[in-house]
Amino acid sequence: MVDVESEVPPLPPRYRFRDLLLGDQGWQNDDRVQVEFYMNENTFKERLKLFFIKNQRSSLRIRLFNFSLKLLSCLLYIIRVLLENPSQGNEWSHIFWVNRSLPLWGLQVSVALISLFETILLGYLSYKGNIWEQILRVPFILEIINAVPFIISIFWPSLRNLFVPVFLNCWLAKHALENMINDLHRAIQRTQSAMFNQVLILISTLLCLIFTCICGIQHLERIGKKLNLFDSLYFCIVTFSTVGFGDVTPETWPSKLFVVAMICVALVVLPIQFEQLAYLWMERQKSGGNYSRHRAQTEKHVVLCVSSLKIDLLMDFLNEFYAHPRLQDYYVVILCPTEMDAQVRRVLQIPMWAQRVIYLQGSALKDQDLLRAKMDDAEACFILSSRCEVDRTSSDHQTILRAWAVKDFAPNCPLYVQILKPENKFHIKFADHVVCEEEFKYAMLALNCVCPATSTLITLLVHTSRGQEGQQSPEQWQKTYGRCSGNEVYHIVLEESTFFAEYEGKSFTYASFHAHKKFGVCLIGVRREDNKNILLNPGPRYILNATDICFYINITKEENSAFKNQDQQRKSNIPRSFYHGPSRLPVHSIIASMGTVAIDLQDTSCRPASGPTLSLPVEGGREARRPSIAPVLEVADAASIQTCDLLSDQSEDEAAPDEEAAGAEYAKGYPPYSPYIGSSPTFCHLLQEKVPFCCLRLDKSCQHNYYEDAKAYGFKNKLIIVAAETAGNGLYNFIVPLRAYYRPKKELNPIVLLLDNPPDMHFLDAICWFPMVYYMVGSIDNLDDLLRCGVSFAANMVVVDKESTMSAEEDYMADAKTIVNVQTLFRLFSSLSIITELTHPANMRFMQFRAKDCYSLALSKLEKKERERGSNLAFMFRLPFAAGRVFSISMLDTLLYQSFVKEYMISITRLLLGLDTIPGSGFLCSMKITEEDLWIRTYARLYQKLCSSTGDVPIGVYRTESQRLTASESREIASQSQISINVEEWEDTKDCKEPGHHRSLHRNSTSSDQSEHPLLRRKSMQWARRLSRKGPKHSDEMNDHQSTLSYILINPSPDTRLELNDVVYLIRPDPLSYLPNSEASRKNSVCNITGHDSREETQL
Repeated sequence: MVDVESEVPPLPPRYRFRDLLLGDQGWQNDDRVQVEFYMNENTFKERLKLFFIKNQRSSLRIRLFNFSLKLLSCLLYIIRVLLENPSQGNEWSHIFWVNRSLPLWGLQVSVALISLFETILLGYLSYKGNIWEQILRVPFILEIINAVPFIISIFWPSLRNLFVPVFLNCWLAKHALENMINDLHRAIQRTQSAMFNQVLILISTLLCLIFTCICGIQHLERIGKKLNLFDSLYFCIVTFSTVGFGDVTPETWPSKLFVVAMICVALVVLPIQFEQLAYLWMERQKSGGNYSRHRAQTEKHVVLCVSSLKIDLLMDFLNEFYAHPRLQDYYVVILCPTEMDAQVRRVLQIPMWAQRVIYLQGSALKDQDLLRAKMDDAEACFILSSRCEVDRTSSDHQTILRAWAVKDFAPNCPLYVQILKPENKFHIKFADHVVCEEEFKYAMLALNCVCPATSTLITLLVHTSRGQEGQQSPEQWQKTYGRCSGNEVYHIVLEESTFFAEYEGKSFTYASFHAHKKFGVCLIGVRREDNKNILLNPGPRYILNATDICFYINITKEENSAFKNQDQQRKSNIPRSFYHGPSRLPVHSIIASMGTVAIDLQDTSCRPASGPTLSLPVEGGREARRPSIAPVLEVADAASIQTCDLLSDQSEDEAAPDEEAAGAEYAKGYPPYSPYIGSSPTFCHLLQEKVPFCCLRLDKSCQHNYYEDAKAYGFKNKLIIVAAETAGNGLYNFIVPLRAYYRPKKELNPIVLLLDNPPDMHFLDAICWFPMVYYMVGSIDNLDDLLRCGVSFAANMVVVDKESTMSAEEDYMADAKTIVNVQTLFRLFSSLSIITELTHPANMRFMQFRAKDCYSLALSKLEKKERERGSNLAFMFRLPFAAGRVFSISMLDTLLYQSFVKEYMISITRLLLGLDTIPGSGFLCSMKITEEDLWIRTYARLYQKLCSSTGDVPIGVYRTESQRLTASESREIASQSQISINVEEWEDTKDCKEPGHHRSLHRNSTSSDQSEHPLLRRKSMQWARRLSRKGPKHSDEMNDHQSTLSYILINPSPDTRLELNDVVYLIRPDPLSYLPNSEASRKNSVCNITGHDSREETQL
């Protein structure tokens, strides 16, 4: 057996300090061999090549020296001509011999020796096996012609005065200049500018031609007119400019032949140079050139990265970005991989944009293009997704790569990223601001079902406007609506504010009410100095500090406002109200109505849930004095705010036994499963046990139930139907706001998802915990599917834009199918509230279209006038948009743009929509004004009533008014109403089936075969017969539905009168932020607070 230890060398006995310094030298005594690499570069030729050619900096020095040497030789030639005396006579010897002084000859010989030596050395270093290739090169031949005669004259003195065409060295200088520029770009690591090189080559070529012609004509005319250099210059300029005065002309045939040759060369060389220059100029115009480093360091700019640039996207960005005064001096650099189209090119040629917008054709994935855009010096980078792509996931992937590339190239540049799919958000969580389109879209559409026109409210808040839209209109509602649309969200530190500084140490609701009463501003939120979370309406128990940042709604920010007291207003006859019309009350009347609060205090307890009105005062005769409202206390105490008890809902206690049994199945907690990473947890109504997937299918029976349509379920509340193409992860954000914990169980609407394609298992896992959420596969253009999903019992129908139709060959045609289908629904189901999402906002004019509607035509003219005035909200007066019945996600693009100036806007919008929930922050809800609520009379009294009783902060009013129609319009509506019926009258309630029939009937929701669906087909035929029999008796209902107009008043004037059926938008405090002391319930509003089953469930 071999001894293993004998094969292993022993360790040295000691390791000396010298070995630590010099290293162990033991390797020299063994068999190892040291190998040195790249020995071929240590040869003399390689070292010379490294110095003269390969190394950029040393090569640049050599090129510069060579260029200077050639210029010196040309300068010596000019000196020789100027020092030479014109010889008498016309002998031919004057062409071959010149007068050259000895010092001048010595300088020229020295220059020639150095130039020839350098040329031979460079030829040797660049030799690759073919010597004739080196000898026959034009620079080498010119060098031999100009240098060899001088060297020969050293050994043959009689040739010292021989004429040598040294002026040809200008072409060698041009060649050296080109090489020098190339080495310069390599040495400083700068992207080579082809345009700059081409211009340089053209100029140098033209100068060389002129200089060669000047020197040649002057020398050949030594036997003729004896022209000097100035006369030769004059002749060349006149000749090459094709002017040809004829006062200076060559006389000898050699000079004439030389001029002909030079003209031929110019006719061949210069057009080629100009053609290349023109081509490069056109390419530069397409690619956009570069954003100069000097401008980037002295001026501020932002970069907009898009995959394709459409004119609508560009104008939305520019109008919103430059709407802010402090951004007027910013430059916008657009980085887009596609060529600029004709519309964008025409817009960017407008002087207003041509001086501030720079278009660069390039990719954000290339460092060269990012360097062209000077991304490292940019104030911000906006990365937008292409929503018109058929594959939206692929569009998100491109956006993610662009964000990564920008972050890698410019880590300190703030990123503003727009993403389409919510599941892709976590890839770009490093970005400073992110807007996920599907999250915002579905949350907004969901709130539209419970708070009408939420989409319009949010859109107006995130658009920059001065409130001047509609002020030239003769109609009062357009003036008021346009004025209120100028309200935006602003922020200011409390101690620096004139609005809120006096409320330091007082409650939030007290400050909000009195700031609105005194200044007309609406305080909606606050943020502590040491906390990054924004709290919307933290409630009456929140005490304001001097360092708090206040967020408020107003026409303009406080810094741009001027303050006048009441005496100054009287002197200048400036009315206190911004709005003039029949709804305005005198100022003293408002003050009087608010001034009686200290004498007559009403009962501030919340009314029962069944009560439809705000409570009237109990004491005091109604005829003796007007009802008064409790004051808003500076600091809330335990008895001041009678909140609804979240742990015991009075409305649930009064429920029927069957409702109690159904309510016992519900719990409150966080959804156990989220369909994507990054969703914000929201406290919701959940089921005790998840529903089997088979029971989620509305139109198919299973072993657990026998229902096959919405009617069989017998829902107590009306349905909310969502028509979408696929069940994307964003649809989860439609369900969550409608199942939030603060919504009463009795008011939960069943949700039916009408999908073109079946959902996947991951989505079903997420929705199976929510109560009364169902789906079915079908389409809105199929009447059978609509009847099966319960359109006759629906309160709202939400039609989501389909991804497969977002891209069309013709612009604005992507919405064609959606518009026609919705128009059909509008005609057939006149009382159904339809909320539609469109791809292009311009197409909203086709919603609920009536060809002979004079009022719509007048609104169309108004929209054109507002667009001509430069309004960013020209579409706001369209009735479907004003009423909140149509929405386009592109309207929210301004949210990302506005966050550059207002970094808090995305957070506030997410809180309003319920996408984020922060402990202590309120939520958006609404309440409806009924006849018994009209005793409050004005918006200011309503503000005081809400702040003093429930702590709610109103932010706006949704108003519906009757629309005056002409006789022709009434006849048209009456004719249309003949094909529209009340959806509740056609239902045949006597149709019933045996349980066994439920088990045996399995239908395909997309099929319409009569043999497979006898019951559904019979209902459809009954529907058709009823359509043909319906007469004008339903025209009154149709008239009422189509003869009204609705609009939003954001932060209206305090003296605005309340009208019947007004819907007031409220920000309600978080019911979990404090423990209630009373079991009295709040006003029965659209969004109400529900009780907890148990406090322990909040820890789920």
